[in-house]
Amino acid sequence: MSEKIEAVIVAGARTAIGTAFKGTLRDTTALELAEVVVREVHRRSGLDVARIDDIILAESNYGGGDVARHAAVVTGMTHVPGQAVNRHCAGGLTAIADAAAQIVSGAERAIIAGGTQSTSTAPLQRFRTPGTVDEYTERWMPPTHPDTPEAPNMDMSISVGWNTAKEVGLTREEMDAWAFRSHQRAVAAIDAGAFKDEIVPVQARQADGTTVTFEVDEHPRRSTTMEKLASLNPLHPEIPDFSITAGNASGMNDAAAAVMVVSSDLAASEGLETLAVVRAWASTATEPGRMGLAPLDVIPKVLDRAGLGIADIDLWEINEAFAAVPVAACKKLGIDEERVNTAGSGCSLGHPVAASGTRMVITLINELRRRGGGTAVAAMCAGGGQAGALVIQVPAPAAGK
Repeated sequence: MSEKIEAVIVAGARTAIGTAFKGTLRDTTALELAEVVVREVHRRSGLDVARIDDIILAESNYGGGDVARHAAVVTGMTHVPGQAVNRHCAGGLTAIADAAAQIVSGAERAIIAGGTQSTSTAPLQRFRTPGTVDEYTERWMPPTHPDTPEAPNMDMSISVGWNTAKEVGLTREEMDAWAFRSHQRAVAAIDAGAFKDEIVPVQARQADGTTVTFEVDEHPRRSTTMEKLASLNPLHPEIPDFSITAGNASGMNDAAAAVMVVSSDLAASEGLETLAVVRAWASTATEPGRMGLAPLDVIPKVLDRAGLGIADIDLWEINEAFAAVPVAACKKLGIDEERVNTAGSGCSLGHPVAASGTRMVITLINELRRRGGGTAVAAMCAGGGQAGALVIQVPAPAAGK
């Protein structure tokens, strides 16, 4: 009997995360960010370029092109097609899941998967009002769900943050405390060099035409305190007791991340070290107004597929689209907060939408390798009430690695 083929990750890289519009990557496009990580993941993998079957990259609100194919061409992989994925926040996880599914099916053997996000340079769309000749909505964005008062499709502070806080009974203090700890953990990780191995430097174009080397996440705030967070005004002061602020919400950011997913037999034949095995993946959805609670459905689903329980997981990444999301997940599912987002997340590192899921996986791999291996879950809510999750198992690093 032939050995079961598994999908394994043999390389991963991400850019440092920039603050949108005013940060170091404000003049670097999603196309350029994708090129950087695709080129670097291929280099780190050591795999012959002829072996690569496809590139799958998540993109969100970037005009509907195919960034993955663009990356293939500019990196000299003209034989490699490219697939665009859009599941908004969960796109980076979905790209890895899609790659893993193709590999375990035997259809492909090596796929680069990830996501790229340039909020700073995302195109602004113009939408003609149906039934008119020349009436347009400027700065239009395609909605993920029908607009309703309880789930406005352009105001996630209500659709995700506030609705989650209300349903679970979260206080402003709980969410601010989570956000504060997120910044503390992100700064500590940066200072300890925890991200050094996963970040590939970007030569970032500046407004004056020069370039700078960008290689340190710039969004975490070292000066943040509980007092400063408590002083921030709610985003909707007209709503009684509204508890969502800019401080307990994620940032708007720019970054890209990618991994090389290959079949276990190819990894063995090519002598590639397995950094992680993709054990299971899942997607779910709920009502748009319960978007921030969608991880409560997808986490049990993905754990069931992996044959695991909450207690079997060593580390978690539950994206901080709003602090309410991981706080609710920990409360409702009984997850130990000390094992969640140990190096920060959306509130501190930032949330480069299409890249966040892959960034989370790369960070989990590197942290588990430092701890001698283990099992981790990455999970997040996504536009329209969706959620995605991935289970990875990280073996103990080979001697000398």
